[in-house]
Amino acid sequence: RWLFDQAVCTLYAFCGVLFGLCSLTSLTVLSAVCCLKVCYPAYGKCWDVHAAVLLLCVWVYALTFAAAPLAEWGSYGPEPYGTACCITWGASSRQATLYILALFIFCYLLPCLLILASYSLILWTVWVSRRAVQQH
Repeated sequence: RWLFDQAVCTLYAFCGVLFGLCSLTSLTVLSAVCCLKVCYPAYGKCWDVHAAVLLLCVWVYALTFAAAPLAEWGSYGPEPYGTACCITWGASSRQATLYILALFIFCYLLPCLLILASYSLILWTVWVSRRAVQQH
């Protein structure tokens, strides 16, 4: 069972969501920057200077979704087994459902699609370049 009070549960869940979202969002940004550098080298050079801005954007994006349950949009609570805390997935309120839907779309589906598209475009560019080199 969870050994601490609700405040520690909320902090634990908040940190888990924040760092998890930062991780996936960082991978998403990294794949997009790699895609720009490989597929569009002229545009890829400008992102070297803006790495700090990209990192700040990643943290703000993750913080926005992680802090939403603290602002009463969704909630944090014990997991079903009661040993840890996370987002209350089984909440039945309309706001909780909308939060989980927004989390799924903007923090899972879109990042995964962007990563998939970025690496697909990189593979396509490498394949086309390899064919061009073979023809010469």
